Amino acid sequence: MTISNSGFLMDNEASCLPCTPEEEKRIIKELTEAAESNLKEGNLYYVISARWFMSWQNYVGGDNCSINDQSTSFQHSNGLLKTAERPGIIDNYDLVKNKNDTESNDLELSRTLEEGCDYVLVPQEVWKKLVDWYKGGPAIPRRLILQGDLNKNFIVEVYPLCLKVIDSRDNTLSVIQISKKASIHELYDKVCAIHKLEQEKITIWDYFNKRKYSRLTVLDRTLEEYNLQMDQEILLEVPFDGSQTPAFRKESTGNELALVPMQPSRSSVTIAGGPALSNGYSAGHSSNLIQGNSFNSVLTDLDDGYDLLSTMTKGDKGGLAGLQNLGNTCFMNSAIQCLVHTRPLHEYFLQDYSEEINKQNPLGMHGELAVAFGELLRKLWSSGRTPIAPRAFKGKLARFAPQFSGYNQHDSQELLAFLLDGLHEDLNRVKQKPYIEAKDADGRPDEEFASECWQNHKARNDSIIVDVCQGQYKSTLVCPYCRKVSVTFDPFMYLSLPLPLSVTRTMTISVFCGDGSALPMPYTVSVLKRGCFKDLSQALNTACCLKSDESLLLAEVYEHRIFRYLEKLFEPLSMIKDDGHIVAYRLPKNHDELTRIEIIHLGNAKGTSDILSSGDRKLFGAPLVTCLPEGAQTAADIQIAIHKVLAPLLRRRSNFSINHVNTNKENGCATGVNVDRPVNSCNSQFESRNHKDKIELEQMTCGESSFHLFLTDEKGLSSSPIENDFIIKFDQSLKVLLDWTDKEKELYDASYLEDLPVVYKVGLAVKKTRQESVSLFSCLEAFLKEEPLGPDDMWYCPRCKEHRQATKKLDLWKLPDILVVHLKRFSYSRYIKNKLDTFVNFPIHNLDLSKYVKCKDAGLQSHVYELYAISNHYGGLGGGHYSAYAKLIEEDRWYHFDDSHVSPVSEDEIKTAAAYVLFYQRVKVEPKTQPGGPSDPHSPTC
Repeated sequence: MTISNSGFLMDNEASCLPCTPEEEKRIIKELTEAAESNLKEGNLYYVISARWFMSWQNYVGGDNCSINDQSTSFQHSNGLLKTAERPGIIDNYDLVKNKNDTESNDLELSRTLEEGCDYVLVPQEVWKKLVDWYKGGPAIPRRLILQGDLNKNFIVEVYPLCLKVIDSRDNTLSVIQISKKASIHELYDKVCAIHKLEQEKITIWDYFNKRKYSRLTVLDRTLEEYNLQMDQEILLEVPFDGSQTPAFRKESTGNELALVPMQPSRSSVTIAGGPALSNGYSAGHSSNLIQGNSFNSVLTDLDDGYDLLSTMTKGDKGGLAGLQNLGNTCFMNSAIQCLVHTRPLHEYFLQDYSEEINKQNPLGMHGELAVAFGELLRKLWSSGRTPIAPRAFKGKLARFAPQFSGYNQHDSQELLAFLLDGLHEDLNRVKQKPYIEAKDADGRPDEEFASECWQNHKARNDSIIVDVCQGQYKSTLVCPYCRKVSVTFDPFMYLSLPLPLSVTRTMTISVFCGDGSALPMPYTVSVLKRGCFKDLSQALNTACCLKSDESLLLAEVYEHRIFRYLEKLFEPLSMIKDDGHIVAYRLPKNHDELTRIEIIHLGNAKGTSDILSSGDRKLFGAPLVTCLPEGAQTAADIQIAIHKVLAPLLRRRSNFSINHVNTNKENGCATGVNVDRPVNSCNSQFESRNHKDKIELEQMTCGESSFHLFLTDEKGLSSSPIENDFIIKFDQSLKVLLDWTDKEKELYDASYLEDLPVVYKVGLAVKKTRQESVSLFSCLEAFLKEEPLGPDDMWYCPRCKEHRQATKKLDLWKLPDILVVHLKRFSYSRYIKNKLDTFVNFPIHNLDLSKYVKCKDAGLQSHVYELYAISNHYGGLGGGHYSAYAKLIEEDRWYHFDDSHVSPVSEDEIKTAAAYVLFYQRVKVEPKTQPGGPSDPHSPTC
């Protein structure tokens, strides 16, 4: 029997592979390009485990950061080349929520998955080809949908709507999955099929928060247009006598929509300050604000369950209402709470702003975003403490900003940037933007040129957002060759400040002795963040006192198997995630020349050749790696090696001795192991078998002491027993499955193999010590310091007539009344995304930026700011949470807005390492007037 590098693939099997790795890569590339050139709504894509897909990319030499595109080989630590292993069957079970129901057509995915990190999407034809080659599954198909009104984008609906259907007859609940782009007619069809009912005899209600909002009767409307949300309830009503039928309508017929009147809001507060009819629906200004139909208007009014008279109680204050989480919308709730507690915006949207809505601006959203935000702000400031469900506002975001659609977590700062820009365009007072040719400074003073640039900007952009949120900075570029200096003055809406990075990274690695000379031990080491695998290996060498005749083999463990060996020593450490599990095996220095045995563990049951026949058999513990000494090639040699590596796990002293190991060559079984001598991690490893070893065996019989071992693939899904006559013909890697029976469980303490520590445990953000903090001023100085442009941002020098890597220097010139400061906690590289949890020490009062403002007329306005709101991000990437701190406008008191929960908080508690976006307001002071100086607060002065 000849064993391949994969540990289970025979030579004759390898010759029968359908394609070479290069052919697989070419075929998949061609199929992908063909699918991408023919995108259309309804195309099927399939979700595949990113771990499996990465192993496939390594195998074929795909466009992956960890592989060489020109070859399927990689470099060993000893310089030898080794071919990447062919992956096993496709395994998507780690992605599926209902793992026990994988035969269902409605497979639900775990809600915390991230594309590129946990899964990848491949076109249908690619999936078919991969399944044909590798088998496996389960298949997880998802459809391509067209999202957005202004900027239409194709996206794969990875998470369809999950709706809870309540049957009003007996209050039973069933769950369905359906696309948000599905029509109401399709919803009726699906519900009727499940409950075996006739469509004409049922009514379905939007039953959000267990309240009847609207009857779903417009059959050609989509679920998205009805603002149905993930995991919400819908109500199925079936009249007992069958006499009542829903008045279905199709909007395309032009007939009046048959919407059942709900109890309307009795508030006199309406869109953009317009008057209201007695039934609560707005008239006057509101009826002409947006070009739409009555369907959208009714849904907007009915949304959120907003009823001023029913929610306000005596003593309630505005601005203390929370926002319901509609499925990973904490990022949106955090951003909205910060904006609605911005005093100038609060005052503006509570007044009549209808005259400033710009419905013709091609860069805006026809005023719909401004109206939706204004309505939401009014509800938050007049609903007392009753939480609001911002369904209508979320629907607007999905239409105008498809990047925020769906139910994945998003970035609150990215949403803030979109909202501020979108509100500006919707409220831009300039209806026809003039063309203004950009001019150079031509040696003019900075003050004159800056004023001209600001006036040109205001000629095209004039809104409440520009008035209070936009400032101006000076950008200076210098050519490194001809020393040409280029100066521009550009507006900014917020400052994105880098966090000075710590240069080291803490990593915890579990070290296993391949000769069984010591128990596994976790080591925590500090390495350079921008280091490579070699740096980690060297740090571990020192930490565990590695001997001169030993070397470390690093590996990543996933689901009790070795997912990959980290043998490319110059790959970046950023390839290792903080929540991953990395182990290191102490092996002889020449381990690449020996037969390597990789041992995985199967839970206890009676040993049998069909070890996976029982459905409850599961792998457990960390895999072990050992090597056979030179010349070892029998089943008995494998038994001896495994007895050795497990010796430290023995529960008690016994008759076994690790010094005494003999073999019975005729029956292939080990006949003795003893551990009376102390375990010592400094013992030399893996001496070649010699005559002395053979005569030191005692007290072990073949039938009682040998393990049940099986050759297996890397997934542990197929196996064949290692018989007594098994012979290894070449020095190859073996993947061995150790079947733990009750005997092994009683003899060995397997707990040492379990609960591997993660590389770095990321907890919720907490207050950091003074030594760990950086100041907001140091972040600002890092933002303003001179630095060369990146290689991808080359500047065209008008004097050299070539692209140059110029140096760039930013300076603050004009500061806005509302200063938004974004702390760049999320770093993105080619290899990985990371979050910095550095504590930034920011002032709450008296943030004085005077020395950073370069305008000579800086004394005309105050540059001192007070903090009034914070958008917080807790946790790491993928599983984080957003909340907000805001100071109530009417009182000097801070509150914590955590989705629908609002609670007072002391000023001492708001400074944490979770702070992500800071909101400051200028402290008003009497301006220092100068003869002939400007008095307009929105003039281009500093």
